[in-house]
Amino acid sequence: MGQLLKRMTRGVALLPVFAISGALAYAQDADLEARLSALEESVSASASSYVDNSYLFLIGGIIVMLMAAGFLCLEVGLVRSKNAAMQSMKNVLLYSIAGLMFWVVGYNMAYPGESIMGLVGTTPGPWSPPPLDQSHGDYAASSDWFFQMVFVATAASIVSGTVAERVKLWGFLAFTAVLTAFIYPIVVSWEWGGGYLDSEWAFSDFAGSTLVHSVGGWAALMGAIIIGPRTGKYFGKQIHPMPGSNIPLAGLGTFLLWFGWFGFNGASELAAGGIQSINDVAAIFANTNMAAVGGVLAATVTTAVLYKGKVDATMVFNGAIGGLVSITAEPLAPSMGASVLIGAVGGVLVVVSVPLLDKFKIDDVVGAIPAHLVCGIWGTLIVAASYGNHVMPVEIEGELQTSYFGQLVGVLLTGVFVSVASVIVWMALKVTIGIRATEEEEMAGMDVSEVGIEAYPDFTNA
Repeated sequence: MGQLLKRMTRGVALLPVFAISGALAYAQDADLEARLSALEESVSASASSYVDNSYLFLIGGIIVMLMAAGFLCLEVGLVRSKNAAMQSMKNVLLYSIAGLMFWVVGYNMAYPGESIMGLVGTTPGPWSPPPLDQSHGDYAASSDWFFQMVFVATAASIVSGTVAERVKLWGFLAFTAVLTAFIYPIVVSWEWGGGYLDSEWAFSDFAGSTLVHSVGGWAALMGAIIIGPRTGKYFGKQIHPMPGSNIPLAGLGTFLLWFGWFGFNGASELAAGGIQSINDVAAIFANTNMAAVGGVLAATVTTAVLYKGKVDATMVFNGAIGGLVSITAEPLAPSMGASVLIGAVGGVLVVVSVPLLDKFKIDDVVGAIPAHLVCGIWGTLIVAASYGNHVMPVEIEGELQTSYFGQLVGVLLTGVFVSVASVIVWMALKVTIGIRATEEEEMAGMDVSEVGIEAYPDFTNA
């Protein structure tokens, strides 16, 4: 009996110890569960963000690809019927060449691992996605490549429309290959690739008013000058109008481009995995749309004033494009009202630039130079208004700020480089394989001389 009492006493005495040990074990288990739960949530959130960001690139890229169809419709509608098949084929070919060259050379030039003074990338060879464990943690690497690739064809499409109706097929395709492999990627590397303009001047171009549209515009301008105007376009000081064959098709092309621009600007946010990022994407969509609205209405009013109440449909179409190009350099920071004004200025610039080109006998068949080059410059310069209105680059809290002068440096450097490079390539092609159709070929139409199939065989050519 005594032994039993001793054991009971000892057990009761040890109860607090067991209780404390149990509590500690429970606390440790609870802490472990909490940490595991937090880790699981973190991994889940990271995976969700990875998927959302990748889908933004992929869907945005698909939408931007639709712009290729927009350019095709717009250009085919604005050329004469005897050149419609040629223009259709050029747009399919240039998209394909752009994709190939951007894979073989362009992407690694645009986003180099190393560069010479931030000006020229030195990463050679075709791009290939890294292994998953070595890739960027925020999105699938190939989704980014695809999104960047569809931008390339836009620059080439700008050139295509400007030099339509007289450029030879193989000469144009050769120029497209050089433009998409080297000229465009080098300029892109200066800002999006973290190169000279980004590091030294805080140059800002959100989605490519300069890097895409002005690049294409400068290349188109040099091509138009070197190739020369269409036969019969200018007689001394007189201008012979050469209206397009299908204005409704051009209108459809305008809407396709307008639609594609939501992918162009919206997906350039580069993130959709959080509340703030998806809110920014939505704001970009809204501002992009309102800039196009401003461009359309401003171009309409301006043509009505200049042409005694008559509104030029082609000016209205290009007014939309001019407004879109104008907002592309910064579609997030401005208010919706400011976006309308930015686009409206673009619409006015389109209308007043067309007769200026004619004055210098520069034949731009579809009005691409005013819409893409002129409006691209305007949109790039006005970016500084959204970032403190700094005249010169200043450092605030250790970060270089965007300024009007820094934006101007980016515009000028891009203009000089692309113009010089384009002149060299156009001239080299001119003296080798040739770039200009003969007068006989041009009068017969490029469909007959270069394609062999007429777009409208049952109708007379005009």
